[in-house]
Formats: sequence, C-alpha cells, structure tokens
Amino acid sequence: MKRAGPLRRVSEWSRGGGGLQELLSPGGEPSRVLPSPDGGHLVVQRGGRLLAFQRRGSLGAELRRSWQPPASREAPVGLLYPRSPRVPGGWALAVVWERGRAELWRFAAGWQPLQAVELCQGARARVASVCCQGERLVWCEERPPSDGHSDAGKGAFRFCVCARALELEEQGVRLGPVTIVLHNSPEYRVLAAPRHVFMLPASAGSAAAATSKFLLVWHPEEAKLTVAAPSAGFARSKVLQSSSESDFRKLLLGSVGLLSALAPLDVHSCAVSDRGALLLVSTEGAVSVVETDGTQRHVFDLEGGPLAQENTVQLKTFGSTLACVLAGVLYLVDQNSGRLIEKKILSMKEVHFLESPGEEDSIQLLTQTGIYSLSFSSPEDSGRAEPCLVEMVFEEACRYYQRRSLSSSKLTVEKLKKGGAFQAPVALAAILQHSLHQKQKPARGLQDTYAKLLSTMSLELQSYLSLELLKTCVVGAPESEVESYCEELVEQEVSRVLHSDIDKDNLAYLNSVFASFPKAAWKATRSCLQLQQNGDGLLVARATPEVWKKVLGGPQQQQEEAGQNGVVPLFELICASFLRFKPKWLPSFVELTQQYVSLSWAYSSKEGPEGRVPLYKRALGVLARKSKRSEVDDEMELELLLCSKRPKAVLQALHLLIRLKRWQRVVEVAEKFSKLSPLLNKEIFTTLLAEFAQHRELDPYVDTLWPLCPAELTASDILTVVLQHLPRTQEDPVPFSSEGNQLTVGLLKPLLQRVVQRPCVQDEMYLDALQSPTFPPPAPPREHKNPQKAAVGDAPQPPVARTSSPSALVQGDTV
Repeated sequence: MKRAGPLRRVSEWSRGGGGLQELLSPGGEPSRVLPSPDGGHLVVQRGGRLLAFQRRGSLGAELRRSWQPPASREAPVGLLYPRSPRVPGGWALAVVWERGRAELWRFAAGWQPLQAVELCQGARARVASVCCQGERLVWCEERPPSDGHSDAGKGAFRFCVCARALELEEQGVRLGPVTIVLHNSPEYRVLAAPRHVFMLPASAGSAAAATSKFLLVWHPEEAKLTVAAPSAGFARSKVLQSSSESDFRKLLLGSVGLLSALAPLDVHSCAVSDRGALLLVSTEGAVSVVETDGTQRHVFDLEGGPLAQENTVQLKTFGSTLACVLAGVLYLVDQNSGRLIEKKILSMKEVHFLESPGEEDSIQLLTQTGIYSLSFSSPEDSGRAEPCLVEMVFEEACRYYQRRSLSSSKLTVEKLKKGGAFQAPVALAAILQHSLHQKQKPARGLQDTYAKLLSTMSLELQSYLSLELLKTCVVGAPESEVESYCEELVEQEVSRVLHSDIDKDNLAYLNSVFASFPKAAWKATRSCLQLQQNGDGLLVARATPEVWKKVLGGPQQQQEEAGQNGVVPLFELICASFLRFKPKWLPSFVELTQQYVSLSWAYSSKEGPEGRVPLYKRALGVLARKSKRSEVDDEMELELLLCSKRPKAVLQALHLLIRLKRWQRVVEVAEKFSKLSPLLNKEIFTTLLAEFAQHRELDPYVDTLWPLCPAELTASDILTVVLQHLPRTQEDPVPFSSEGNQLTVGLLKPLLQRVVQRPCVQDEMYLDALQSPTFPPPAPPREHKNPQKAAVGDAPQPPVARTSSPSALVQGDTV
C-alpha cells in the first residue's frame, strides 16, 4: 500500500500575498478556490471579492477590479471554466451572478474581459446553482409567479433546470438556445461530471421533505433523466422525448408510492470525482460514491461523530486516492479498497485542494502561506508481510466478531490487537508475517501451536500466493494474453467465493465479476459446477452438495441480501449466463437444481430455495428482464414451465400453447403430462374439451385426445363442459349451418360412445366377485335328525333356486 511523505512547500506568494492571506483566513464566510484547467491560475472568492493569481511566476494579478458587491448585495453564485479549442489556452473564466448575468474573462498577457451575457430569459429569474460541462452551462433558476402571488402549495415547485451552449470565440461568445431539462421542480444543486449532470435536492426545510428523498442524473447525450435513491437501491430512467415529459411531477408519476416510503437523503457535503462519480458525505461522516446509474458504494467513515452544519469537509480525488480534510485533519483513502492510507494532522485550518495534472502520486494543498505538496511512495520490501494484508486480517475479524456480538460497543482493530480475547486473527497475522516472504525458508520464531496451524494452512497459503502471482501476470501481460489470464483469474475467484460464505459483500463482488467478465464468469461457472453433456445429450453436473447450496441459496440467505443496488442472487446470475451463452441448457439446469432440492430439502420447506419462490419462477424472472422479446424467448418460457412438472406451470404452458395456436405441441404436452396425476389429467382434458367445443382446430387429433378422458367423467359431465363453452352467436341456431366450425353430435359421438361403453364404477365394485368361481357359496347339505317328525309335521318344502344375480343377493334371498 502507498505511504504519504511529509508536506513540502513548492510555491510561495511573493506579491499580493497579503490579499490571499486575508481571503484564506479562518472564520467568517468560507472562501472558494477555483484552479484553472491548466493549473497555472487560481481564482479565489470570498463574499463579493475575487482575486486571481498566476501560479507560474511571482506575479499575482488582480481581475482589474475588486468586484465590490452592488447595492442589492448580489454575490456571484458560480465560478466556472468553459472550455473551447477556438480560444487561446482552450478555456475562459465565467463569473455567474444571481440575476443570470455571466461575465467571461480570458487570460492573454493579463486578464481581459471577453463578453457579458444573460443566461436567463426572464428578468425576475434567480440563479440558485450553476455548473459547466465543456461548452455547456447548466443551472437551476427560480421563476417567481407572473402575478406576484405565490401559492403555498406550489411555492416549492417553481424552479427550473436549464442548459445552454456557450461557444467561445476569440472576440466574443455565442449563446445557443435554452434547453429545459426539468421544470416545475424543487430547488436542485447541479454538479457536472464529464458526461452527466447530478442534481442534488437543496436543503429547504420541511417544504422540500417529500422531494429530498432522491437525486436526479441527467444524461445529455441520451436525453434521459434517472431518478435514484441510492441507499434504497432504487433507480428509474426515463427518456425525455418532448418538453411535456420534462415536467417534474410527470417524471415521478408511477414512483410516488415507493419514494414516499423512503427516508430523506443524508448529505452533508458533496463533490464530483475525476472519474465522473458523485462523492457524498453524510452527517454521520460516512463517505460514499454514487455512480451515474444510481448505485452507491461505501468507501470510508470519517472520525469525529456527527458533523455539524458549520463543519467544512473538502473532498478531492487524485487517481485512485481520495483526500478528505475535516477540522484540520487530512485523510488519504484508497477508493478501491476503502482502506486508510494515512491520516495527517495539519497545522493550518483553511486548506484547499489544487489540481495536479499528470501527477496522480502527489497531492497539492493551498494554504495562507503558499502551495504544499504531499507525495506518495511505496514501502520498502522487508521480511515482514505487507502491512495492508495484516490489517485486512484484523479488519475482517472486527466485522466477523461484531456481527456475532451482543454488545452495543464498537469493536476496533486496536481493541482486537490489545484485548487478547480473540486469538484467531493474532495467530493468522503472525503466520502471514513469517511465511509469505519466506517461501523457501522454514518458519522461525513461531509458537508450536502456530507452526502446526501453518502446516495445516500451507495449501491455502500456496493458493493465495499463486493468485497474487496471477494478478501480477495480468497487469504485466501483453494484450494478446490478457484474456486467458483474466479467465483463469475469474475462475479462481469464483471458485474461492463458492467455497466460502456467500454474504452480502461476496454476493455484490460476484455481481461485479459477472458484469465485468461475463464470458470468463460463464466458463468459471461451468468449471465449478462441472456441467457437461453425457452420451445421451443430457446435461449433468457433478458439483458437491456444498457448492449446490451456495448456488441455490435459500430465501433466508441470498434473497434477503439481494435487491440492494441492483445485486441479484447467484442463481439468477447463473441463469443470465445460460441465457447469454448457452440458452438451450437453461431448462435442463433448472431441472437439475429441482432434483437436488428434492433430495436436500423437504417438500415446501421454508428453509429451502423454493420456500417462497419456485426455481422455475426465478428463472422466468431472469428471462423477463431481457430488453427485447423474440420467438426464441417464448419457446424458452414454455420449456421452463414444463421442466418444473408442477401442475400450475404445466397448465400455464398449455394455455400459452393454445394462445399461440400450436396444436400439435398442445396434444404432445397433454399426452405426456396427463400421466403425472389424475387431477392434472382431468384439468388438461377439461381444458382441451373446452377448446374442442369452440373451434375445429383439434379435430385431427381426436384419436389421441379421447383416450385421455378420465375414468370419473360421465357423458353428462362431458355435455356440461361442451355446453358451457360453445361459442355464442347473434342469430338463432339453425339445424344445418353453412359455417364449418360448429360442433355437431357426430363429432362428439366417438367420445360419448367410449364413455358409455366403459364399465361403470358400480360394476367394477362387483367385478372380482362376479368372476369368482365360488359365488354364491354353496349351501351346506340339509340334515334331518328326526325324519319321522318331519313326515308327521309340515310337508317338506321344495329347494330354493340359486341365482347368481347380485340384485337377488342384495334383496336378501333366503335358504
């Protein structure tokens, strides 16, 4: 990690220094410093006074007047540098006043006025904020009501964001027409990036509470506005095709309900980085980066607790380094990792950052006494492990223990190192310090416990070293070999994450990997899951159960972490890769995942991945996000519905096929899935019978359809379904219609005959008894013990005729 050296004075004010010291003195109204694009000039403003200084040389030139405020106490609202290749030096200075007047100056052997122009079209307009984007000026102006009476309900929505081209020439300025970016809006602070303009809501008390929950991003080249609430992960874009769509209320139409539930933006200070992102500092001291698509990334937390309104925070990026000054303390932070490079306590309170063109390894500061430089240097290689790596161990341990702690006190790295309660990070740091830079030497000075742990971790350490070596190869490889190195690097990273806990950070990291290296991520996924086709052309996967669980991720895991800033679960990432590189495999992959789920989780278990949303619906959600819909996507939707084998999904696919009038496929699906369950068979047959009653498209397939008729359906049931779905006509039906699409008794006759001739359920109840050779059972022989008494008594009765009729048995024949 880079280290910052001592502050070194590189320039000193030899003339006009007293004026500069006065403008930069602490206390009172804060001063503003605007370096020129070439770094050779400075314009310093404090209140209504402006001073210009030339950095190269000992001369500090004034702008030919001190710019005393006019009688209305009007103060400049913006100091800008419009750029143009048509003027000497390529830039000019624009001073924009509150009433819309812009004075342009250029430096040619001294400061000379170029021209004064009026930006606003209305005489009563007031400029609230202004920024410059190349040759375009963008500002937010207040337009009071024409009748002079302000409506309390509309007072907060009388602002307008405008843009206007400002073409610089050697002898003057040419203004373009005014473009209305947004009208009937609240007050916004505009900040220009190279290709976008950020609009932050101005703090206007409770009147703007409803509109201070989001920010806007204007994309001039695409004529598009993006509404973004970064903390909630919400972003919505709209193309401005006409001036009516620039209305603020119409822009928010459709998002009011969602935005009203959000908390207001927490913004204390802001700036634009040299890469075009928005830097925000919250009132709690959290520094974050907001990209032009509305995504937000936390970078660093400033010390000192909540920030008061009078606390000034200076922000500036120098390459990959973020510099922040707060209360005389300079923080240098690595933007990519969010790690603190160094913290310096300054002896001066009033400090401003200056441009340092072409010098990303140095920072320049403007103070009352001159310009100071702060250079970076790489630490000398020593026998110890890299300090940043050891710090990573303790920082990761802090987060791990803090998540599992019941205490409200915050755990810091210093407490972790000195406390002695947690030995795991101490042991790992000691092992790293003794092993990473001693690849061929035995680890000396380690405790016996640490030495045993080192032998256990040797494979992991070798993997880490090989990964670091691979990263070095990627950086120094020729362009022809970069792709192969990247594929190998992505495969190792995906495999590493899949064998660790998929928490919020790892899931966001996987999202960035899949977005930055889609092809390499697809190959890495195939390798980790061991996806391939067998000899029968079926997709098989030989991944371990642990990897499968990471891929699927239950609702309590990834799906709860997803949704913030566009982060999606890993299963959806893999499905999107299938759609992009191997769409034919996606249904088979979903079927494989369902097979694994059925073996690993109980049916309808809320702990499993299908506890809330079935896997096939999650895959359908990925398919629905495609910007363009085609016939291939319709076929993919069918396959995803059918591969689930769920009754509702099968019926949905059947209705989709009917809507597409693909009758051959309808019959094939009905014949295949009717065998899954009697209930699904009945639903499928009833659906097709209803279609058969409405048109004649299924007539060629009746020989296949009629055998699908469920056993419990009677002729009465069939006629009821047919009569309910017969097409209604305006005229009275006639016996012999000229139209050939009417249903006739002759078309239904084969089905009705099949149902009538089929044995009824009551007959089947006695089928076994009727076929039995011993029914009815033979009567035992009649024995007469006293024949004389029988002769004397009643006359012998004739034998009862035996019948095999079940009805006779039911009626109770006697013997």
